[in-house]
Amino acid sequence: MKLYRLVTLAIAAAPLIYVPVTAQTGTGKPAAGGTQTAKPAPAGAAAAKGAVRTIDIVGTDQMKYDLTEIPAKRGEQLRIRLTSKGTMPKIAMAHNWVLLKLGTSQVKFITAGAQSRQTDFIPEEMKGQVIAKTALAGAGETVEVTFKAPGAAGKYPYVCTFPGHFQAGMRGTLNVN
Repeated sequence: MKLYRLVTLAIAAAPLIYVPVTAQTGTGKPAAGGTQTAKPAPAGAAAAKGAVRTIDIVGTDQMKYDLTEIPAKRGEQLRIRLTSKGTMPKIAMAHNWVLLKLGTSQVKFITAGAQSRQTDFIPEEMKGQVIAKTALAGAGETVEVTFKAPGAAGKYPYVCTFPGHFQAGMRGTLNVN
């Protein structure tokens, strides 16, 4: 019973905690906190009308996406496949991928959803600001969403809505050209 209370306390306090994280991968690739960019869509067959381009993203216990920039063409069909890697139980550590409309205040969105576990921490009153989203994924789980990139060029923010993750840097940008 005490462990349950501790986990509940940790989750309730998570939005108020800022955890600076630095990591080194030792693989020659940027650390999870570094900037990684997805490859742009190929001009050939994969860019054919109706083709779906899959983007694989990993979320870790360090509360970072391994991919923080995704280039996309206007109206391109995209599949975001998010895999959660880690060891913590889903109740204490889960990740999602939520793409927001241009002009949405990310801080207001995250703050408003902090107590909304039943909606994967997406605030009911701001759900109209969401373009696409995945469900929450616990360690070892993979979730995905397929959607059409917005028709207007811009830098569309994406975030993890699990409490404390946005504050720790779990966010990125879909760059639509």
